[in-house]
Amino acid sequence: MNIQDKTIVLTGATGGIGRAIAAQLAARGARLILVSRDSEALLRLRQQLPGQHRVFSADVTDLQALQKLQHFCQQQGAVHGLINNAGISQFALCAEQDYAAQIKLNLLAPMQLCQLLLPQLKQQNDAFIVNVGSAFGSIGYPGYSGYCASKFGLRGFTEALRRELGATKVKVLYFAPRATNTAINSAAVVAMNQQLGNQMDSPELVAKALLKQLETAQSRRFLGWPEQLFVRLNAIFPALVDKALQKKLAVIEKYASGRT
Repeated sequence: MNIQDKTIVLTGATGGIGRAIAAQLAARGARLILVSRDSEALLRLRQQLPGQHRVFSADVTDLQALQKLQHFCQQQGAVHGLINNAGISQFALCAEQDYAAQIKLNLLAPMQLCQLLLPQLKQQNDAFIVNVGSAFGSIGYPGYSGYCASKFGLRGFTEALRRELGATKVKVLYFAPRATNTAINSAAVVAMNQQLGNQMDSPELVAKALLKQLETAQSRRFLGWPEQLFVRLNAIFPALVDKALQKKLAVIEKYASGRT
C-alpha cells in the first residue's frame, strides 16, 4: 500500500507512539490530519514534521467533537486513511479500575470515528483503517481488566468490520504492540516488567512495524516474543496461560495494589 500523497487521520498524535507514527508517515510523504486534545502539542508536532499537515484539537470521546472532525475532514478533500491510535491504560486491581474511561477512549471512540469517516474512505480507490490494539487484546492479564476488555472489544470490532467491508476497497487492519516505553505506563508498570523480565519496545520500533504492516496490507500484526506465542496459546490452550500467569500473580498484585 503506497501512502505517499495520501491524507491520513491520526488520533492520539501527540502521545509517544503517535508522534513516532506521525514521523514515519510524514517521512514517506503522507499528508496528516493530526488529532489530539493538546492543541499546543499538536502545533509543536506539526512544526517538527516535513511536509504540509493539518491539526485538529478534540476529545475523541465526545461524539460532537468527532462529528466536527468529520466535517473538518470533508473540508480537506479526500481522506485515504484512519489510524485509531488514541488510548489509555490503567494498571490496578478490579476494585480501583475506571472502566468507563477506558471503554470510551479505547473502544467506543474508534468505533464511532470509523462509522463517521467510512463514507469518505469508501470514495477512494485505495483506503485503509488501522485500529491500534494490544497484545492484551488477546490475552487477559491481571491488573489490566479494563484495558483488556476494551482492546478485546476493539479486536472483535476490527475483525467484524474487515469482513463487512471485504467487498470494498477499504482495508481494515489490526495492529497489536506489546508494552512500549511511553508515558502510558506508570512507574509501577515499568518496575513490574523489569522484575518479571517483560520486554518493552521503543515507540520508534512500534511505528516502523505499523508502517511495514501498512505497506504490506497485513490484516493482523502482533509484536514481540513471547507475546506472539502467548496470543496463539491463549486462543487454543487458555488453561496453559492461566497457569503461567498464576505463577506471576503475586508480583503483579504487589505492583497493581501499590504495595511496592
